[in-house]
Amino acid sequence: MIRAPLAALAFVALVAASPGPAVAGPPPAGVLDLALDTLEPLPPDPSNRYADDPAAAALGARLFFDTRLSSNGQVACATCHVPQREFQDGTPLARGVGVTARRTMPIAGTAYSPFLFWDGRKDSLWAQALGPLESLVEHGGDRAQYAQVIARHYRAEYERIFGSLPELGTRDAATAVFVNVGKAIAAYERRIQHGPSRVDLFIEAWREKDVPPADVLSDDERKGLALFTGKANCVQCHNGPLYTNNEFHNTGVPRGAAPDRGRFEGIAAVRADEFSCASRWSDARGGCPELDFLAPPAAGHERAFKVPSLRNVAARAPYMHAGQFGTLAQVLDHYNRAPTAPAGRTELHPLRLDAAELRQLEAFLRALSGEVIAPAPDSRFVQAGHGLPSRN
Repeated sequence: MIRAPLAALAFVALVAASPGPAVAGPPPAGVLDLALDTLEPLPPDPSNRYADDPAAAALGARLFFDTRLSSNGQVACATCHVPQREFQDGTPLARGVGVTARRTMPIAGTAYSPFLFWDGRKDSLWAQALGPLESLVEHGGDRAQYAQVIARHYRAEYERIFGSLPELGTRDAATAVFVNVGKAIAAYERRIQHGPSRVDLFIEAWREKDVPPADVLSDDERKGLALFTGKANCVQCHNGPLYTNNEFHNTGVPRGAAPDRGRFEGIAAVRADEFSCASRWSDARGGCPELDFLAPPAAGHERAFKVPSLRNVAARAPYMHAGQFGTLAQVLDHYNRAPTAPAGRTELHPLRLDAAELRQLEAFLRALSGEVIAPAPDSRFVQAGHGLPSRN
């Protein structure tokens, strides 16, 4: 495992004797980089010319909550991505018209990610939005059905944004409308972002006064931050203001409900995707560097899964790609022990943290909770019966 940077080790020394007199000095770079206000402005999405169109986002919000976009009229995007639950569902496996083989991923901040889903099989938010709509166990419908929903219920809004609705007699015409459904939903999802946590307030106050504040984080939470950036070296993967490197790693988690090769199969899927950045449905005209330079599947991709953001992680149990762990304590125990991977090769090495250190690390993770900021859906639309099903 990569050694902790010297600045992080200095921070460990700084908090090791707390409580006590504060040690003057700015936050180490490894700590400073975790502050939410260091997050760069969201770059444009060249593959979606409507990504920053407010009208497209407003339409996308309605589509996100519309149960008519399913085979049984009971499943919306919000069925699994529940706003009141950090835009996930709190279940080990997502449930739409059937049961999937993976855990629902949260949405906040994912617009910064070059590849989506646990295996990275999609390379844009709009392509990601289209996959579940035609999945037999998620929404269960097809693009022709959804194009008809747009024609019957959203024609005026659609045409103000995308131009005249085509005659829906061909698959190509239905696909054109289907793609725009995805691009509108992506414009809404793009606006779902994280608000600051107490950890952010701690780092910002420290940066401003060159002294770690004593009244923002508890002693255990401060020591947990030191472990996170130092001895436990969680920042090797969970780094930056979103606490993710947006990459894929095999961390030896137990098998899920079904065989799953993770990124190994995801690379092939995104390269062949009908709706990739390089497809004719994309608005990108200057190339797709993330896709163009994507390495082919190799042994190191076996059972490698996406590194999720740790913001609001305490509210998102169960954990891992198939909900294998029910608590944060179980996750930390797994990383501490670093067991052999069921397939492929784990990147973990035993951390050898004692019980007090595990408690402190968990306390820090819980302090990462903050508000999720999202545009409100049209309440009249939801109340009319086209929104989130009552079972959620």
